[in-house]
Amino acid sequence: MNKLSPALESRLSTPLKIGSVEIQSRVLQSPLSGVTDLVFRRLVRRYAPDSMMYTEMISATELHHLKELPKIMEVDPQERPISIQLFDCRPDFLAEAAQKAVAEGADTIDINMGCPVNKITKKGGGSSLLRQPEVAAAIVKEVVNAVDVPVTVKTRIGWNDEEITILDFAKTMQNCGAQMITVHGRTRAQGYNGNSRWEWIARVKEVLDIPVIANGDIFSVESAIECLEVTGADGVMCSRGTLGYPFLVGEIDYFLKTGQILPAPTPIGKLECAKEHLQALYNYKGKQGIQQARKHMAWYAKGFAGAADLRSQLSLIDTVQHGIEIIDRAIIELNNSNKTSVCNKAT
Repeated sequence: MNKLSPALESRLSTPLKIGSVEIQSRVLQSPLSGVTDLVFRRLVRRYAPDSMMYTEMISATELHHLKELPKIMEVDPQERPISIQLFDCRPDFLAEAAQKAVAEGADTIDINMGCPVNKITKKGGGSSLLRQPEVAAAIVKEVVNAVDVPVTVKTRIGWNDEEITILDFAKTMQNCGAQMITVHGRTRAQGYNGNSRWEWIARVKEVLDIPVIANGDIFSVESAIECLEVTGADGVMCSRGTLGYPFLVGEIDYFLKTGQILPAPTPIGKLECAKEHLQALYNYKGKQGIQQARKHMAWYAKGFAGAADLRSQLSLIDTVQHGIEIIDRAIIELNNSNKTSVCNKAT
């Protein structure tokens, strides 16, 4: 296990200050579409009580036309700190949406300027704003003027390898009033392929005064430490590493605060968490929760004997009871396998 340099360890031991908001953790849970709903955030928060959580990204245009707030915007008054992430290309719609988000309880407003998905970029949102810095600037200015909570930005290093514009873009966001920027170290063209180029995040950190959060390829405590050392960032944001593993944010946070590694959950521990996640999704969303749970169950079922077969079975669940029965059988098999292993070692 690598250790942080003394200088970085000292800086990261203090609270993270996002404008007027002070966070007692340097590890953040990324907004993930179709994932970071209220149920998932509660699981992550159990292991990372001080960390900033983010809602799934919400369309300001859709919010403008809806009479009621969408369920993905719902936050628990107890789940602080919480940020509501918005996306769009219309400054006025985003300002209006930000006001609704603050009324809902958001501690900060995050603007997505990094999503690479075609259906978002074709409408001028997400990472397409990297190619429209004047629009991005107008958005940040208008949202900052509309709300009294800090406004932050999440983006990428550029559109493609020929258009890595993050340094000028980040400075513009800061100059327009953004209080923190999270940088995913890939271009839009990369999607989630190749490696996150942390060296670009380091360069962003060198030119900004506001906090810079590193994002991309944070899958373990070890990778978080390496990323922090390479980038000198003010914190890390965990994304895909938390799929089927809501323990990750807490594990990194615990290490940064104590210098100690928490024991990783056993396969049985992960499956017990999967059962809880399944039940909670059904309680919160009904039948739709069962459908959404299938992908979560597949993410939990990895890294142990029989996991591939278990994933196939869980992809077909149609009731909570069906899913729990399948998982319970897998737990029994793992228990029996562990007992056999112990017996073999004893002989």
